[in-house]
Amino acid sequence: MATQFKLPEVGENVETGQVVKVLVSVGDTVEAGQFVLELETDKAVIEVPSSVPGTVEDIHVEEGQEIQVGQLILTFSEVEEAVKEAEPEVEAGLEAEAEAPEPEPEAEPAPARPEVKAEKPAPAKEPVEKEARPEVEPARKPAPAAPSVRRLARELGVDINRVSGSGPGGRISTEDVKNYVRQLDLKTEQARPATLEAQALPLPDFTRWGEVEREPMSSIRRTTARRLSQAWITIPHVTHFDTADITALEQLRKRYAKQVEAAGGKLTVTAIILKVVASALKVFPKFNASLDMANQEIVHKMYYHIGVAVDTEHGLLVPVIRDVDQKNIIQLSVELTEISEKARNRKVTLEDLEGSTFTVSNLGGIGGTNFSPIINPPDVAILGVSRARTEPVFVDGGFEPRLIMPLSLSYDHRLIDGADAARFMRWVTQAIEQPFLLSLEG
Repeated sequence: MATQFKLPEVGENVETGQVVKVLVSVGDTVEAGQFVLELETDKAVIEVPSSVPGTVEDIHVEEGQEIQVGQLILTFSEVEEAVKEAEPEVEAGLEAEAEAPEPEPEAEPAPARPEVKAEKPAPAKEPVEKEARPEVEPARKPAPAAPSVRRLARELGVDINRVSGSGPGGRISTEDVKNYVRQLDLKTEQARPATLEAQALPLPDFTRWGEVEREPMSSIRRTTARRLSQAWITIPHVTHFDTADITALEQLRKRYAKQVEAAGGKLTVTAIILKVVASALKVFPKFNASLDMANQEIVHKMYYHIGVAVDTEHGLLVPVIRDVDQKNIIQLSVELTEISEKARNRKVTLEDLEGSTFTVSNLGGIGGTNFSPIINPPDVAILGVSRARTEPVFVDGGFEPRLIMPLSLSYDHRLIDGADAARFMRWVTQAIEQPFLLSLEG
């Protein structure tokens, strides 16, 4: 019996991807969990494992093809027995126990059936069936799904009988339920007014003036363009500018750089700013929140995961450093070095790119005096760092050369007021200029 393997959910809000490489060939024997595909999503290149074992009978995708979640990738032959053996292993324990209550509801109606059949008047049966039309569901209730899948469907408010199963015999999996919910979300998204979408202006025929070349946009570039357009359209951005005197900080950074290098990291201004920002977010929790406009609520997060914009040859990636408040600057330096290398080598996972509560973008290593960064939703703020320059500063009756670093804070004006942003930036700049403040108030 042939079994189809479709692209499962590979990450939150990831709907499509481009096939980088097919890792199997027709005739190959595949085990459950074996990687069969390399897929470039809008965030990273990931390896997709097969959820079923078997022999590859047909391959339905090719390198360079754009595919979406739920699309058929492979057809396996002679996998029925393997699947039956694999299922008890996957669902052992939790579902073996949960399977017991499942027959109980069916065991109770069993005695009732003889009673119904016993009094079985012909006229009474037809009205019962007509009135029970909304209750046709109980007749279909034994949908081929494990108890844990049924439980997930109930939690998501999904009628399990409306979900199409992709497994053998139409068996419904967790991915099938999630795909069903995602399709509902897509329909809702498509039904939204077009006024919120960026309208692309028609382009002229550039070949009228000379030779041109066209290059397809990568998945990362397409997603960057789409997400930033949506962020700019839907979020009322305001940018607050300030400067920090990092003369003393730079001296400390150079003094302890070798100690951090010995630990495997690089002591950068970004690593220090991560620690400063994590402390500031505790003092100003509004900057660590998100807006839930659908429910008219503010979501306050009790964790501090900070995204760091990394420039790669494949496009902008924002890996996330988790629990920044619980790590010292040496630990942050090591982790920042490692995650940046992973991003540049396209080794980051989807998990590495999700869950930020605030973002830092440092362009100081390239140049520039100031810039207005665009917020990375669902964050409500992002801090931009520009190149520090030596400037004459009037101190104690005379001018002194001081190293001044420009800072830019873009914030969501729906949640954060201008005075909030000014206070946040003053705290950050003072913490950079006076590190003791971190111990005092952080």
